[in-house]
Amino acid sequence: MASAPRKMLVTSALPYANGSIHLGHLVEYIQTDIWVRFQKMRGHECHYVCADDTHGTPVMLRAEQEGIPPEELIARMQREHLRDFTAFGVAFDQYHSTNSEENRLLSQEIYRRLKAGGLIEIRSIEQLYDPAREMFLPDRYIKGECPRCHAKDQYGDACEQCGATYDPTELIDPVSAISGATPVRRQSEHHFFRLGACREFLEDWLRNGRRRPGAPPAGSPLQSEAANKIEEWFKAGLRDWDISRDAPYFGFEIPDAPGKFLYVWLDAPIGYMASFQALCRRTGLDFDEFWRPDSEAGLYHFIGKDILYFHALFWPATLHHARYRTPDRIFVHGFLTVNGQKMSKSRGTFITAQAFQEHIEPEYLRYYLAAKLNDRIEDIDLNFDDFLARVNSDLVGKFINIASRTAGFISTRFDGRLAAGGASEDTALLDALQSAAPTIERCYEERRYGEALRQIMELADLANAYVNEQQPWARIKDPDALARVQETCTTALNAFRLLALYLKPVLPRIAAAVEDFLNLPPMQWSDAGELMTGGTIKPYAHMAKRVEKGQVEALLAQGQGAAAPAPAGEKKRAESSPPADAPGNAATITAEEFARVDLRVALIVDAKEVPGADKLLELTLELGDGERRTVFAGIKSKYAPGDLKGRHTVMVANLAPRKMRFGVSEGMVLAAGPGGSELWLIQPDQGAQAGMRVK
Repeated sequence: MASAPRKMLVTSALPYANGSIHLGHLVEYIQTDIWVRFQKMRGHECHYVCADDTHGTPVMLRAEQEGIPPEELIARMQREHLRDFTAFGVAFDQYHSTNSEENRLLSQEIYRRLKAGGLIEIRSIEQLYDPAREMFLPDRYIKGECPRCHAKDQYGDACEQCGATYDPTELIDPVSAISGATPVRRQSEHHFFRLGACREFLEDWLRNGRRRPGAPPAGSPLQSEAANKIEEWFKAGLRDWDISRDAPYFGFEIPDAPGKFLYVWLDAPIGYMASFQALCRRTGLDFDEFWRPDSEAGLYHFIGKDILYFHALFWPATLHHARYRTPDRIFVHGFLTVNGQKMSKSRGTFITAQAFQEHIEPEYLRYYLAAKLNDRIEDIDLNFDDFLARVNSDLVGKFINIASRTAGFISTRFDGRLAAGGASEDTALLDALQSAAPTIERCYEERRYGEALRQIMELADLANAYVNEQQPWARIKDPDALARVQETCTTALNAFRLLALYLKPVLPRIAAAVEDFLNLPPMQWSDAGELMTGGTIKPYAHMAKRVEKGQVEALLAQGQGAAAPAPAGEKKRAESSPPADAPGNAATITAEEFARVDLRVALIVDAKEVPGADKLLELTLELGDGERRTVFAGIKSKYAPGDLKGRHTVMVANLAPRKMRFGVSEGMVLAAGPGGSELWLIQPDQGAQAGMRVK
């Protein structure tokens, strides 16, 4: 499937600078990195760019909570993100920030072009305004009663109970999730992108792809499932897009509109262009060659299905009407579940990239995800029992096993020198491996990674069967069979090299170790047509080891905050015993027992009285990364609900949920004092943030 060299620009969606990279994120970046590495191995000019998505209210508020400028927060998060990507072998050619001069100039230029083209309309809208914080509230920072099903404590854009969507002004008894104040209605002028006016262009682009002069239609840039979803949105009608936000806001100002800022979702995808522009300035590439409307270069976006609307409607319409080229393909993928469930901190399945690499080799996750990925928009599951089996059986038991069983004979009995040729059975094996290259190549090109890995492991089975049949460990005892042993082990190592070449897009670290071991230059895809003969190799050193079940258990325990199951009867004893601070009950505990208590900083986003309860307040606590808990706390004698909203406190995060008459309490907040009015919530120092562990 050899093809002429191509020029390609590839992107992944930009991670938001308000949280850590977790395994759900890595599905996309690993998938993209595999495709990019494969294209580079084929000799194509392929540039992979990305950036941190840095603007918006959440970043502004978090920086404020930490008492630092937003620029300091996003610089720290960028270092953390890049550290994690590097650990998992994700190799960007440029990793930038949307809070860059390149992005500001491009975003404002694109806005001006859209406005000059009659696609920006300014009109007054009514919004909810927080009088305490003196700011208009984004939808997700407003909570209240659903106007449809009357569920309490729902966000300002959609109800999590009945699924209804609505305008924030429709909420019943709304409150600001930032200050707890009751918002008021105010008018404000907003800038709208007239998406509906772009319908004719979008329908043509979605059917025929990007039109190049003199070239036939390229076909839809989307998978069929994504194209079908877009058709549903067309039928529902394309709504104009509010691309402005009022001050205070962390972002770029709209040209000639003081106090108005470009909405983060306008400048975020432009961040692809800005990141590439930074790469061009660093390396001498021609920016226009990749972004002008008639560009011959390919533009490919990898995204999750949750941001399809932005990338398949707003983004191509924005590019086209700002006189830039549009994407050639948008590759959409599904979500990740862990052990069959959504990622959850309480179940230990919300796993960050940093936590994973502390326990398990990151490259093993690359292999497992690749084994699950295909060209369809399907959710994939990280099942840790299956993970153990695949890594230990495929990588260690099949692939690495070929070298570990044969390389020692070459090193110890033949001074590291390979044989110059082999027998007919050797040729048959190597022919089978080499002839598979075009099929595996097609699978990688079409993102059917799981199918590629299945074929590679079938070839590994053939190689292991060959070694079993030849039995070099038995023949080495016969002086007359030494030449045959050298030929057998050389053939096995040639097979090992071919398998490493095919796996290199997925396993770059192991492939580099193979190249070093076999004294090879960096392997290219065209090398599949060649064999090693007569060269020398280095002594074999282990390249991979089995993953033990204890490593997975430790990882999941860390995800739960090192929580361990209570011994039988412990909960019953705790409920029937007097309080721990009662006279005569100051029993000592071990360090190991104390280590089981997971203390976390929590933000009190809501507090309210509990009808029928004399001492309790119902607290809604934010633990970071969107996780929220409801806790019933006996602090009403000291605090009114309005005293608590927006404050940080410390909670026991791994306390088993307790069913009470008023609801389920999902933890415990810490307070000190004898009780009554002399009671004080434990508060962390300034700079602490929700989710931090207390040590």
